[in-house]
Amino acid sequence: MDLLAQARIKGVQSEFVDALGKLRVTAPGALKSILDALPEKRVYRFVSGPVVVRALGSPRTELAALGAAPLQWQITGSGNVIAQGETREPVIAWPNGLPLGYHRLTLTDAAGATEEVPMIVAPERAFGGDFDRGWLLAVQLYGVRSNRNWGIGDFTDLAGLVRLAKQLGADGVGLNPLHVLFDDHPADCSPYSPNSRLFLNPLYIDVEAIPEFSADFIPDAATTAARLRRGDRVPYADMAALKWLGLRAAFDSFVKSASGVRRNQFDAFRADRGPLLSRFACFEVLRHRFNVPWWEWPVEWRQPDDARCAELRRGPDRREVEFVEFVQWTADAQLHAAKQLSAELGMRVGLYLDVAVGVQSNGFDAWNEQTAISRHLAVGAPPDVLNTVGQDWGLAGFNAGGLEAQSFVPFANMVAASMRHAGAIRLDHVLGLKRLYLVPRGFKPDNGAYVQMPLEALLAAVVRESVTHKCIVIGEDLGTVPEGFRETMQDFGIWSYLVMMFERDDAGHFRNIDHYRPNALVTLNTHDLCTYAGWRSFSDLRMKRSLGLDPGEDDQARWNALGGLDQILRQNGITGNDLYSVLNFLSRTPSRLLAVSMEDLLGVIDQPNIPGTIDEHPNWRQRLPVALDKIAAKVDLAALRAATRERSLIGGS
Repeated sequence: MDLLAQARIKGVQSEFVDALGKLRVTAPGALKSILDALPEKRVYRFVSGPVVVRALGSPRTELAALGAAPLQWQITGSGNVIAQGETREPVIAWPNGLPLGYHRLTLTDAAGATEEVPMIVAPERAFGGDFDRGWLLAVQLYGVRSNRNWGIGDFTDLAGLVRLAKQLGADGVGLNPLHVLFDDHPADCSPYSPNSRLFLNPLYIDVEAIPEFSADFIPDAATTAARLRRGDRVPYADMAALKWLGLRAAFDSFVKSASGVRRNQFDAFRADRGPLLSRFACFEVLRHRFNVPWWEWPVEWRQPDDARCAELRRGPDRREVEFVEFVQWTADAQLHAAKQLSAELGMRVGLYLDVAVGVQSNGFDAWNEQTAISRHLAVGAPPDVLNTVGQDWGLAGFNAGGLEAQSFVPFANMVAASMRHAGAIRLDHVLGLKRLYLVPRGFKPDNGAYVQMPLEALLAAVVRESVTHKCIVIGEDLGTVPEGFRETMQDFGIWSYLVMMFERDDAGHFRNIDHYRPNALVTLNTHDLCTYAGWRSFSDLRMKRSLGLDPGEDDQARWNALGGLDQILRQNGITGNDLYSVLNFLSRTPSRLLAVSMEDLLGVIDQPNIPGTIDEHPNWRQRLPVALDKIAAKVDLAALRAATRERSLIGGS
């Protein structure tokens, strides 16, 4: 079979027109690498693809072909037959009451032709929340200062942020991904380059809050922590060294003297997280033992094997495996406490968490899901105006064939892991549910190709988990959006993500209030954009030029944008142009959630992250200028409450 025929079967689009209007044709060598890295993809006879049943009304599935009538169908799940029947028409009318979940559908015609198809039964729409409009306080957790943390904002600080958000009238706190990174590379701190999206970053644990920990375990911990709290940047290496020392000490104490109640809670957590937690713990132990990428490990460990993991748990490394599980249990419990606090305070969202678009190829998820995740392919973006050579984000993503073979369970597990403690999540680069731009290892970003994804099935999985966890889902749908994509998202109950800085017409004018959609989260900017103070002062332009980056606009364009902002504010009777004036404008939009960044409230000039830089700018390292307990005094509470009055927990509409 030639390359183009293989590409059609695997959904690889080897030709496309980029944002610059140039026809891009993937080179044969790059195309072959992409095809070789993708698993086989089934070509179905009776249906056009994975079957999605949305459990409302009388669901039906149109067949691509009937075959020799009658066509017998059978739905199985967890080894049991859920339902069965037959049809003589090119359509299957499903019985009412099919259980929600991820199943397999077997279709057999009268001539004996048969095929097995993944099937998802999901609610009609995602959980939509039970409020009209609200707002969230968006914070970089690592950058929170307090007089007690160990040099990085932690989950106890998060509880303080929840209380602060309640005081300000917000419905919750928004955070960047809390995914686990690599503990032996603490300086690689981007929350968007995770080891795994299934587990939590232990550096956010408050070690002193662990019941078994005592300050006596590390006599100089207080002095060291005080030193680590100084300065404007998080000292990741030194902070991590102290924190892991504390976690080890707490675990040793737990092993020796934990109460029966605590041991039972630990065992319950391990049972609840099941084989995934066990495999992750084993993976971490093996990763440290071999100290090379998992595909270079001894052959017997290159594939996850529960029997071998069980042997590892019984062997000399038993305590190391338990330690990894103990750390995850601790992180989970502390994050859960912050979620519970938000519920007790009556906050209508609680925690709003971000989900990264992919994972590191040498991390746990890629090892654990070698068919569903393509480690030889990196998610990226084709050339555009700002990145004329394209982008390679260095992250591995899911593929269609591998997910279909497992009825989309790996994807569902990933989504559920982030929803576990969240009232809302944001799916980074949600366009990747429809198609991913993939770059084969060893090739430049402009030699990638788009690969189609089973959008309807992935959205159904998101909806199923959203309703199960009562979690709002926001899709980061920025950039060039395919026609009809947003309408499909809305049909499944997935909200849009609207950034005011981008919401301008072709002439550069800011769009008015009635442009903003109701089921959306609206925000002035993002962590990848300049702060409001930075924008007004032109400091972002100067910073990027000093780094040799094209800021995308000149000074005159910025002056024009500032004038355009004044114009749209005055058009709505808002006479000022400070941050609170902008928040007043955004609060009036029909969009149901508004995110307000802590950096903007505190007048911070430098942005948290500058895309296209690594060490040139202190990405993901900068601390807030004031400690947590001083923030309320630094914010103009009266102005903030007036600006958000229409959607605030304090005096809301």
